[in-house]
Amino acid sequence: MKVAVVMGSKSDFEVVKPCIAALDKFGVEREVRVISAHRTPEEAHEFAFSAKSRGVEVIIGVAGKAAHLAGVLAASTTLPVIALPVQTSMMGGLDSLLSMVQMPSGIPVATVGVNGGENAGLLAVQMLALKYPELDKKLEEYKKEMREKINRDDNELQQKL
Repeated sequence: MKVAVVMGSKSDFEVVKPCIAALDKFGVEREVRVISAHRTPEEAHEFAFSAKSRGVEVIIGVAGKAAHLAGVLAASTTLPVIALPVQTSMMGGLDSLLSMVQMPSGIPVATVGVNGGENAGLLAVQMLALKYPELDKKLEEYKKEMREKINRDDNELQQKL
């Protein structure tokens, strides 16, 4: 099981770190690249076109501003693509988010929230869990741990009140 994380610029790496951490937590192999939809369009097309033959099963496209990377990747593959919009100085990431969620018919891209690196990684894990039962078990344990933490936090708060 392998996920490709592709960012449009090295400056997006801070947003990508939680994504990588989520994939690592579940033992998912990953490849991380910098490929621009606008400055290296041939490389973006070739990367997506050849991803399946390299064992990639999900692609995460990370970009800000004119955030077309995920859509360009999705147009060149049948693999599921997750878009991770990056916060920008212009519109706080709304520009990135809208560039990613307003895809034309026939080119679906799942999109997480602005700077939602952890959720992008977890969504990729959930997609893979449809095929890999061991990931599904790990996700069930992860959600159980989240529930238990919230219950502990609630109990602690109730005791203070």
